[in-house]
Amino acid sequence: MATLSLSSVKKQFGQTQVLHGIDLEVQDGEMIVVVGASGCGKSTLLRIVAGLETPSSGTVRIDGRDVTKLEPADRDIAMVFQNYALYPHMSVFENMAFGLTLRKFPKEEIKRRVDNAARILDITSLLERKPKALSGGQRQRVAMGRAIVRDPKVFLFDEPLSNLDAKLRVQMRAEIRRLQKRLGVTSLFVTHDQVEAMTLGDRLVVMHQGRAAQVASPMDVWGTPADTYVAGFIGSPAMNFLKAELAAGGRAARLQAGPTLPFADGPRPGADTDPLTIGIRPEHVEHAPHAPDALPLAIELIEPLGSETVIHGRLPGGEVLVARLPLAASAIGAVLPVLLPAAAWHIFAAGGARLASSNPSPG
Repeated sequence: MATLSLSSVKKQFGQTQVLHGIDLEVQDGEMIVVVGASGCGKSTLLRIVAGLETPSSGTVRIDGRDVTKLEPADRDIAMVFQNYALYPHMSVFENMAFGLTLRKFPKEEIKRRVDNAARILDITSLLERKPKALSGGQRQRVAMGRAIVRDPKVFLFDEPLSNLDAKLRVQMRAEIRRLQKRLGVTSLFVTHDQVEAMTLGDRLVVMHQGRAAQVASPMDVWGTPADTYVAGFIGSPAMNFLKAELAAGGRAARLQAGPTLPFADGPRPGADTDPLTIGIRPEHVEHAPHAPDALPLAIELIEPLGSETVIHGRLPGGEVLVARLPLAASAIGAVLPVLLPAAAWHIFAAGGARLASSNPSPG
């Protein structure tokens, strides 16, 4: 087991800056999930840790040792790829043993390690099969077994579940998390899937345009997003963003949709009429048929999900609002009265950064 440290890691391809200085400390046995949209730099970051790319500047340390310029084979890491990367002409046993064979491990030690990994992954009965005789989930288990037998200091996962169907992804996600906890191996997992990120990571690194927009626990990222990008990326359906301006000496927001509503947690810094963005998650919008200050939501789309309904509509002034409600909506074209409780607001400045309350901390 080991720690992983990235210090001011930058990467440039020609004139294009892909990574703008990533700092990250991964603790011994921790699972860090790097999540972000396509092109944000997450795969480049993983490849730099793996030694498949060289950073333009910055350092990578594993267990305190500078590995920035070392070859992948000298870093004591193991990587699980999206496409499994199994040799089709080899049996499962041979695929799992291949790395150990190259390193000239004794045959008895190779068999012991492969048998142990196969038992952990429940693929003992598959050891004599070729990859073409395996399902997608079985191939992914073999790829994980090949990593396990190396007993690495760090596991690297490059979107390993992307090629699986939805049901199998859920199953393998749980298996990877149980396995990582059982082995206690420091791990870096790259994905574009926010559900994978939320369920797998001890902490998330939310990447945006080559920068770490936020590094925090999954619930901190969900509950206290650092900016509008993080807020809009994490959560399904995505957070609603409504235009507003500061009012009442910083104690309230005047929504473009009409009303001026007080903040629930104290005033914000700034002058009246300063532009704001109010974020509220669809699940926090409330159906309020009898509230005198409810906003009328003109329904444009209804998505029934069984126990709840996702409703897409427009507020006065034309802003789109999505609500996730435990009810069956009447019909497209109907008007639904909704409340936007201030306790559930996320308040952002005009530039997108989270705008904290100006109340002093207790004590």
